[in-house]
Amino acid sequence: MFIRSLFLGALAGAVLGIGAASAQQKETLLESQESLYNNIYVYQRSPYVIMTFGHNKQLYTESVFDTGDDRVLPVPYTQFMTAALMYAGKVNSILEIGSGGGRIAWYLHRSLPNARVTSIELDPAVLALSRKYFGIRDEQNFDLEARDGRVFLSQSKDKYDIILIDAYRGPFVPFHLMTREFYQIVKDHLADGGVVAQNVDPNTMLFDSAVKTIGAVLPQIEFYKTSDGSDDNIVTVAYDGAERKADDLATVASERDKAYDLRYSLASMLAERKRVDINNTQAIDANAKVLTDDFAPVDALKSIEQHNRKMP
Repeated sequence: MFIRSLFLGALAGAVLGIGAASAQQKETLLESQESLYNNIYVYQRSPYVIMTFGHNKQLYTESVFDTGDDRVLPVPYTQFMTAALMYAGKVNSILEIGSGGGRIAWYLHRSLPNARVTSIELDPAVLALSRKYFGIRDEQNFDLEARDGRVFLSQSKDKYDIILIDAYRGPFVPFHLMTREFYQIVKDHLADGGVVAQNVDPNTMLFDSAVKTIGAVLPQIEFYKTSDGSDDNIVTVAYDGAERKADDLATVASERDKAYDLRYSLASMLAERKRVDINNTQAIDANAKVLTDDFAPVDALKSIEQHNRKMP
């Protein structure tokens, strides 16, 4: 789910980068719902369908769907989430935590139909709207499930070659998806050679702590900085074991660009790669703290349902 605070009037020009004239196109509210977790709005601004969540009188864009082509990823950071494809030792199973309108998961399913793609979304209403308006449907090797991501992983025995984390509610990442204990659960569900890609907002005070926390469990960290026309996003790729060298990544990127039906070239993305040393105080604040659960995991799991609900 895309994290960016924008008023809808600026959405097309700022988020989609389709120009000031397009921002004046007629916008139609297709449906709104007040779910247990979100105030959800679905708009149409041809050719796009846009899902937003309301928070403090602002609208946060969660997903953008090009109705003319279901393999277009209009928001740049979503394209770079697929950079994980060149890091994974193999690509047979992919898990996404934070589905939103399901655009990244669906793109990967359409591009790699033989890989098993599982997308987890907390809010059942969001999943229902993604099926209704965003071209998402149940197919072989593509599964949608309404669950909390941490609970799902804690109760699963499956392992994945790629785990994508893009779980936001408005401007916030749920606390239980930011801790060292959570990333340890994620690591435990990675197959050999597995990799994690996560959308991390660089404009939050917790950015340095978030990166340091990831690095406490998955020491190899690389950044892909993207721009949506109004601000920057950081896609963080993290993994265990030896560093993937640039030449090796280039070889894999070229091979998988040819092997898979990819709209967005992995080889082109590689040019944006930046290695991160979490011990380098010029890159990461030395005072940043590793985020941890402050109570027993069983209590954490019991509290998730209550925590996930909307604030009054």
